[in-house]
Amino acid sequence: MSTPLLSAKSLSRYFGQHQVVKQLDFEVHQGEVLGFLGPNGAGKSTSMKMLTGNLAPSEGEIMINGIDLLANPKQAKAHIGYLPEQPPLYKELTVKEFLRFCAKLHAIPRQQRKQAIEIAIERCGLTQVTHRLIGHLSKGYQQRVGIAQAIIHTPAVVILDEPTSGLDPIQILEIRHLIKDIAQQHSVILSTHILPEVQMLCDKVKIINQGELMFEGSTQSLQAQLSSSHLLVQFEAPPAIQTLTEIAGVITTTALSEGRFKLHYQPDHNPTQTILAQAVTHDWKLTMMTPEQHSLEEVFMNIIQQERPQQ
Repeated sequence: MSTPLLSAKSLSRYFGQHQVVKQLDFEVHQGEVLGFLGPNGAGKSTSMKMLTGNLAPSEGEIMINGIDLLANPKQAKAHIGYLPEQPPLYKELTVKEFLRFCAKLHAIPRQQRKQAIEIAIERCGLTQVTHRLIGHLSKGYQQRVGIAQAIIHTPAVVILDEPTSGLDPIQILEIRHLIKDIAQQHSVILSTHILPEVQMLCDKVKIINQGELMFEGSTQSLQAQLSSSHLLVQFEAPPAIQTLTEIAGVITTTALSEGRFKLHYQPDHNPTQTILAQAVTHDWKLTMMTPEQHSLEEVFMNIIQQERPQQ
């Protein structure tokens, strides 16, 4: 695998005696989108501030495109694009004026600024509003301008904090499409409270609670936790509970009402086909059989309530 564009090891942060971030690791490669999740007060914002060089970690190291952020902050920050939850916009400027100002801040050479501005405008869908005052734009367009300032210097790593917060459904879809486009050339860390957004945009997921890593893995592994290991069944001529419990793979059986049961089974041993066969053989008159689905919110709550980190 290629060298990660962002690598952070054993990040910790204390405020006085209180440890708000505990030994976190990050690794993101080109083309990847890392979803960074956690409830309010989990240490998410503190972690983002450390990754962007706005707050020094108490312990740990951060490498941005091979440059040590703590030892060489100016050089490393040149490879970071950052959009905080509240975009840092000068609303009395036009879009083009603001992006020209940002290009200067990022020390883009004079002869390359015009092209850099034009590319950012085109990629962020701002062509129709380049000469309008930022303060007169919709929230969605202002968010696009915020993303444009984050990518104008073609950074290796783009860090976005709640990029779709406060947008309407159409604007959300447009920003998500833009993030997917950005991820093709950069690595992206996306902090969000919108759980379906993680499924749509992210390759990897990191969930923290009280500053501690609770889950780390691919979106596929998170999705796997949505898969139910419970089955709801109903019969007109139900068998005894013990009969259902003795079916291969079934761990426990709970009677919910007359003829209706919930079966908890081993995740790798789904008893559906066996139940169907026995229902026909013994004339149990099966009228319903459906998996009990867990919502993404339920999975998230289960993860953050774990006592130990889940790798």
